[in-house]
Amino acid sequence: MTVILAICLGIGILGYHYTANIPWLDSMHNASMILAGMGPVATVTTDSGKWFSSFYALFSGVAFITNVGMFMAPAVHRFFHKLHLEEK
Repeated sequence: MTVILAICLGIGILGYHYTANIPWLDSMHNASMILAGMGPVATVTTDSGKWFSSFYALFSGVAFITNVGMFMAPAVHRFFHKLHLEEK
């Protein structure tokens, strides 16, 4: 799960840096905030940066939901076993 998040963050950092001409540290900050679901902090002015930002926001939403699902799956599975809702 950590590797998946690191890859997603890396995609965001590289994308913001190269498409929106945002400095490295600001790219990391912006990508982290988007990936965590808090929203952008840096202003994107280039057209390619706006395209990237739009698709990265959609991608991040799916990645966030997937990671939360992976994190919660063992607890939910255990809860269903407690309720005896297993399939036979």
